Amino acid sequence: MPAPIDFYFDFSSPYGFIGSEKIEALAARHGRSVAWHPVLLGVVFKQTGATPLTQVPLKGDYSKRDFARSARFHGVPAFRLPSVFPISTQAPARIVLWLQRAKPELAVGALHALYRAFFVDDVDISNPDRAAAIAAQSGVDAAAARAAIDDPAIKDALKVENDKAIAAGVFGSPFVIVDGEPFWGVDRFEQVDRWLLTGGW
Repeated sequence: MPAPIDFYFDFSSPYGFIGSEKIEALAARHGRSVAWHPVLLGVVFKQTGATPLTQVPLKGDYSKRDFARSARFHGVPAFRLPSVFPISTQAPARIVLWLQRAKPELAVGALHALYRAFFVDDVDISNPDRAAAIAAQSGVDAAAARAAIDDPAIKDALKVENDKAIAAGVFGSPFVIVDGEPFWGVDRFEQVDRWLLTGGW
């Protein structure tokens, strides 16, 4: 069976959100599954020296316009830039990592619920209680999700996930790796599609 598509994302990434709404259909067209990897861009940025796009002079105003335009272009019209942005994303990332280990059948549903809560409903998912409550809407036990956020083992798992991502060359969100070939950004999904179709070039 073909290897899954590795999809690296940060819950505070607008392009990551758009990509998360597209990647499963793209993968399914080629008989692939998706391996979801929550990461913390703040940790990655310490390696690259980057800063959030919205905080960069000139580029910041453009990026806000491009987020919304890209969402419409990719068929994700419900997108809106949250009132608090960017945020730290340890809470939702830890919930997803915990679910991938404890209740994998619920992980992807909770992931989408958390992403949509932030980029559609303007819920600050950096708040652990709110993140747990959102996860509960997809069938997750809220108390267990809340406890997972503070679980030292899950905290360590997220650190390991970040280290592995950096070792794999991940520096942004979304970041897709297909059979060892890296693609950065939702605007590269057409290339990902062609790569999967042709076997590369």
